[in-house]
Amino acid sequence: MATVNGTRQVSFSSYLVSPKQLNEALKKNPPTKISTSPRVVPLCAAWFMPNDPEGRKGIDSFRQSRIPQARFFDLDAVKDHDSPYPHMLPTAETFAEAMSELGIRRDDEVVVYDTAELGIFSAPRVGWTLRMFGHPNVHLLHNYRLWVREGLPTESGEPAPVEKSKYPVPNYDSKLVISFREMKELGMDYGKEGAEEVEILDARSYGRWAGSDLEPRPGLSSGHVPGSKSMPFQELLDPETKTYLPPDQLRKVFEDRQVDPTRSIISTCGTGVTATIIETALSQAEYGDPNLRRVYDGSWTEWAQRVKESDGLIKKVKA
Repeated sequence: MATVNGTRQVSFSSYLVSPKQLNEALKKNPPTKISTSPRVVPLCAAWFMPNDPEGRKGIDSFRQSRIPQARFFDLDAVKDHDSPYPHMLPTAETFAEAMSELGIRRDDEVVVYDTAELGIFSAPRVGWTLRMFGHPNVHLLHNYRLWVREGLPTESGEPAPVEKSKYPVPNYDSKLVISFREMKELGMDYGKEGAEEVEILDARSYGRWAGSDLEPRPGLSSGHVPGSKSMPFQELLDPETKTYLPPDQLRKVFEDRQVDPTRSIISTCGTGVTATIIETALSQAEYGDPNLRRVYDGSWTEWAQRVKESDGLIKKVKA
C-alpha cells in the first residue's frame, strides 16, 4: 500500500490476486462516501451456461453469496445489443454507461471474481473486457471458491445501492480481437501452401469440438474451425480448487498440445467467454508473444451460423 498525494494507493503485484491479498487490501482501503481516492472494487462476474442443468443464474448466485461491497457485472446485458451473437463486446459507450451504473471510477482497482460453484469460468471474460477498454488496474481473484473456504467475509441479499460515477468513454483495443472475416480467411487458406501459420485453441469440450456432441444452443452444428486444436478449458484448472494450474504446468499443457509459441495464437470457444480462460492461461504461462495473441469474440456461435460445412469450414472427427 503506497501513499500518493495523501491518498492510499493499492497495487497488486500480479494479475491473479489471492483471497488473502484481496481481503487485506479491502481492510486497508474501506469504502467511504467522502473519499475520492482510488478504491479496491470487487466485481462479481457470475454467469452460467444457458443450458445449466440446475437452471442457475449469475444474479442469483451474486445475491446468495458475495464479497462485501461487490458489484455485479451482467455478461448478458453488457454487450453489443445490435449483434445477433450472445456476448459480443459492447460499444465503448455501452461499456462506459455500465461502469458508471456500477459506480466504478477510471482509477479504481477492480478485482473480478467468479462463483464458488465454478471457481474460474466467466470472470476471465469480464477481466479481459475491462482490459480491452483500457481500464488501468484490473485483476482476477484466484478464486472465490477459496475465499469462501478460507472463511473470509461474505454477504447476501439485495446489495446496497451505489452512487453512479462518470466513467469516460474509452478507446477500444481492437488488436486483441480477431474478426470473423479474418478467421474465415484463415479457415479457407488452411493447409494451402504459403498460408499463414497460426494456432487456434478451442476451449469447448472435446465432443463439441469433434462434432460428436450437441451444442448447448439448439440448431447449432458442432465441430471445429479448420486447423484448430481442442483444448478444453478444464485442463488448465486444478480439478479440485478450480484455480489456474501453476505456470510450469500450464506451459506443459500447451507443449503437450504442440502449440507453437512463435506463431500467432487465437483463442476461441462457444460464445467468447471461456476462450479468455485460455488467453489468461497463456499470459500466466508467458507462452507466446502477447502482441500475437487474440480472442475470436464471436467464437463458435458466430462461426457455425455464418459458414457452411459444405465449404469445408466446419470440420468434424469421423468416428
